[in-house]
Amino acid sequence: MPSTTQLQSQNYQELRSEALASSEQINHRPLTIPPLLGASKAELTEWVQQQQQPAYRGQQLHQWIYQKGARTLSEISVFPKQWRATVAEVPVGRSTLHYRAEAPDGTVKFLLRLADNQIVETVGIPTEKRLTVCVSSQVGCPMACDFCATGKSGFTRNLERHEIVDQVLTVQEDFQQRVSNIVFMGMGEPLLNLEQVLAAVRSLNQDVGIGQRLITISTVGIPGRIRRLAQSQLQVTLAVSLHASNQALRTKLIPSACQYPLENLLQECREYVEVTGRRVTFEYILLAGVNDLPAHALELAQHLRGFQTHVNLIPYNPISEVDYQRPDSHRIKAFMDVLKQRHIAASVRRSRGLEQDAACGQLRASRGAEVS
Repeated sequence: MPSTTQLQSQNYQELRSEALASSEQINHRPLTIPPLLGASKAELTEWVQQQQQPAYRGQQLHQWIYQKGARTLSEISVFPKQWRATVAEVPVGRSTLHYRAEAPDGTVKFLLRLADNQIVETVGIPTEKRLTVCVSSQVGCPMACDFCATGKSGFTRNLERHEIVDQVLTVQEDFQQRVSNIVFMGMGEPLLNLEQVLAAVRSLNQDVGIGQRLITISTVGIPGRIRRLAQSQLQVTLAVSLHASNQALRTKLIPSACQYPLENLLQECREYVEVTGRRVTFEYILLAGVNDLPAHALELAQHLRGFQTHVNLIPYNPISEVDYQRPDSHRIKAFMDVLKQRHIAASVRRSRGLEQDAACGQLRASRGAEVS
């Protein structure tokens, strides 16, 4: 009878193969419009000219989609009525709001219904000086991390560029405030949908106006994909979900780690720093009694010596499926002290949205009451 570890590995392989197949199907398809959201001004101009409209309509279309939040072409009043009627059914690419929940700290969780009725989650995280959006890159996730609610829900499909950009516009419109930062830390593994993620980043940067340095792409680590991200020469921040200080422990927590030795992952991260000149952020979820001992911190520090890094320590946010525990403040401080003593830059991330299951590791497309 196969062991639990073997079953986890087999399950991961099946899910990852499905995700890669979906990725290849989408990523090797020519970028075409519609849907219009995610398209550049040049693409929109080319499209309107194909509709026998003058080129300046592309500028108008761009403004109405990205600045005025148009959801249908029929509402763009500067377009001729006859043409509006002709293209009324052309999809812009906006989702509909399925569910909205606000936590006491102001964090808002959105469940968005896509054109095929799939549900995806995004989170708006406000502070005094910024508004951050935690976006999803897939419906579900194939990585099956043991402590993560999204991983427990399985994988459905990759998101396309318009479905990613839409999440940011949804949050911006709801808060009536300009989005300043974006983190690809929602549902899914971004590097398994790299082409669509990069296309969305381009649009968010050039069309929505969010600086690349204010965009973070998070990954558990897919062999070769960090290298491909580096070759794109973006100025985004790379965040690698490490969560363990050695290969054996990482394999227990993250099934995909059995296919990607820790040293190989760290070597690819070093190459990323060399190619881009950008430091790598390592995400490390602290699980009480599992990976939060001073010995783990020492082992982690030894791995990270010698290149430009920062460690985000994330006290575990509980989910119902597993019984991991959140460490107390003394254990967190002891772990942090070991890293600092060895000159590893580190900080503790404050959890936002815990009350609405919108914090790190809690995202799932659970269906609450629909918003009418």
